[in-house]
Amino acid sequence: MGQTASQLGEHTSLLVLKLFAVLTLDAGAGQLGVLRAAGRVPALLLTLFVGAWVDGWRTRTVMMLSDAGRALVLGAAAPAGLLGLLGLPVLIVVAFVVEALSVFFDVAYQASLVRLVERDRLVRGNSALEGSRSAAQTAGPALGGALVSLLSAPIAAACGALFFALSFLSTRRIRHRESMPERPEHSDEPEHVERSERPPPVWRRIHEGLRFVVGDTSLRTVCLASAAFQFFFAAVMTVQLLFLPRELHLSGTAVGLSLAAVGPGALLGSVLAARLPGRFGHGAVLVSAAVLGDGAFLCMPALHGSPAVTVPALLAIGFVLGAGGQLVNVTVMTVRQAVTPAGMQGRAAATVTFVGMGPAPLGSLLGGFLAQEWGLRTGLLVAAAGMMLSPLLMALSPLARLGRTLPR
Repeated sequence: MGQTASQLGEHTSLLVLKLFAVLTLDAGAGQLGVLRAAGRVPALLLTLFVGAWVDGWRTRTVMMLSDAGRALVLGAAAPAGLLGLLGLPVLIVVAFVVEALSVFFDVAYQASLVRLVERDRLVRGNSALEGSRSAAQTAGPALGGALVSLLSAPIAAACGALFFALSFLSTRRIRHRESMPERPEHSDEPEHVERSERPPPVWRRIHEGLRFVVGDTSLRTVCLASAAFQFFFAAVMTVQLLFLPRELHLSGTAVGLSLAAVGPGALLGSVLAARLPGRFGHGAVLVSAAVLGDGAFLCMPALHGSPAVTVPALLAIGFVLGAGGQLVNVTVMTVRQAVTPAGMQGRAAATVTFVGMGPAPLGSLLGGFLAQEWGLRTGLLVAAAGMMLSPLLMALSPLARLGRTLPR
C-alpha cells in the first residue's frame, strides 16, 4: 500500500509540474528540457551514496523519511503556486528535491524485498511490487492531467503531497523485522546506532559496489542497456510532452490519459513476468520484450488527425510500451537480486540505477535540442530510433543466453 501510494504521488506530481510549465508558464523546448533534466540530476549525484547508506540502515526508516520530505515540499509548493510565486526557477527546485528524495525511496524499496522474503520468492515479490507501481503509472498521469485541466497545478501538487503522506502512514505500519546482514541483530537496537566496529568509509563501500557490478557480466550488460534506454527515453519524453499538446493539439486530460496507458500494459507485463522467464528463459524474454516495447515509440511520429484518431493510437503505443518495459524491469530486477549477496543489495541497486539513470539529464537536454532545431516529428523519430540500441546491446551479450534458472 505504501509503495503504491508513493508511486502514485510521484507520477501525479511530476506530470503536474511539467504540464504547469508547458500550459501555464508557456515553457519552450529548451526550458522544458532543463526542467526534466533537473528531475533527473539527483539520480546522477546521489544514487551511489544512497546505496552505500541504505545497506547500513533499515529500509523502512529510509522510505518513511523520503515520503515525509516529499509531502512537505509539495505541500509548500501548493500555496506558492496559488500566490503566483511558482515560476520556472521554483518549479526546477521543487522537481529536483522531489526526485532527490525519490532516489532514497526507490533504492530502499528494492533492497527491502530481499530482507523481507526468501530468495525463491523474489520473482513473485517483484511481480507484486512492480504491479503496484504499474497501477500508479495508470492512475497517476491521468489524475495529474485531469487535476491540471479541472482545477489548477497548485491544487494538483497538494494532492501529490497527500499521496506521500498516505505512503508514510502505510509504511510505518510494517512490523516485520528486517534481516540486517552487515550488522549484528539486537532485540532492543534502535533504527541506527553506533557500532563497536566502525563501518568502512563511504567511498570504500561505493567502490565495492561498483567493482561487484562491473565484475559481473550480467549486471554490466544491464547497466549499459539501461543507460542507452534511459538516455534516449528521456529525449523521447521531452519531445513527446511538446508533441502531444502542440502538434496533435491534445488537452491536458488527453495528454494524461495517453501517458497513463503505460500502466495497464505494465500490469499485464507484471503478470507475464512471473511466468514467461521460467518457461522461455530469462534472456529470451528480456530481449524480446525490449524490442517490442521500445519499438512501439517508432509509430508515434507518424500520427496525424483529430484526437478521436490519435488518442486511441497513443493508448495502444503506451500499452505495448508498458507491457514490454515491465517485463524487462521485473526480469532485470530478479536477475540482479539473484546474483547479488544480501549485504550488497543496496549498493548493487544503486550502482545499476546510477549508471542507467545517469545519462537521463543529458537525454532530456538532447530532446529539447532535437525539438527546437529539427522539429517535433523528426526529433521524436530520431530519439525513438535511439531507444533500439538497448535491446541490441542485450542481444549481443551473454545476458541474452540466460536460461530458466538463474545462477546464485
